[in-house]
Amino acid sequence: GGAGLARGYLGRPGLTASRFVADPGLGDGPPGGRLYRTGDLVRLRGDGALEFLGRLDAQVKIRGFRVEPGEVEAALTRDPSVAEAVVTARSDGGHRHLVAYVTGRPGGPVPTAAALRARLERTVPGHLVPARYVVLDRLPLTAHGKVDHRALPAPARAAHSAHTPPRGPVEEALCRVWSEVLGVDRVGADDNFFDLGGDSILSIRAVAAARAAGIR
Repeated sequence: GGAGLARGYLGRPGLTASRFVADPGLGDGPPGGRLYRTGDLVRLRGDGALEFLGRLDAQVKIRGFRVEPGEVEAALTRDPSVAEAVVTARSDGGHRHLVAYVTGRPGGPVPTAAALRARLERTVPGHLVPARYVVLDRLPLTAHGKVDHRALPAPARAAHSAHTPPRGPVEEALCRVWSEVLGVDRVGADDNFFDLGGDSILSIRAVAAARAAGIR
């Protein structure tokens, strides 16, 4: 709360109403002020400190950005080829990224990672674009009919039938940069940055690292 609190989310009155609530007297601001519902679960200790216990929602943090998986899922299901979508955060090689699990519509075209990524890059901010996409026949469910996140398979890295070694010093340097940024052991000249787990944010890091290595 307080004078520095934002007015709300631009163009999203529903989300604003759910997150920005009237201050019942807990904040430091003047009477009649508002508080932002962060979704953090805490408890007040005897010494007056707040102890963080976890989250009340599915919000995750990706490279400093707070991400609502449901927002990404909604964007994915707007694709005509997608029937259902679930988005989770996974850690791979020290890098935390989003993974999208989707099912196709009966009788329709099978969703592809390239098409889904391209669509999302046009409609949502870069940090909301998943790094990996997994197409399933159906989403795993619990006995209560909810998505069983523990049963979602780990995404497999794209594999080429043959590894193409880098050709020349420039490609060798670029492959080293990709390997360091993506946390993969081997990168070939014909590998796709996004298929290896890259995303728009990591691409910025890769460009900066390439320039630092003298590649223009």
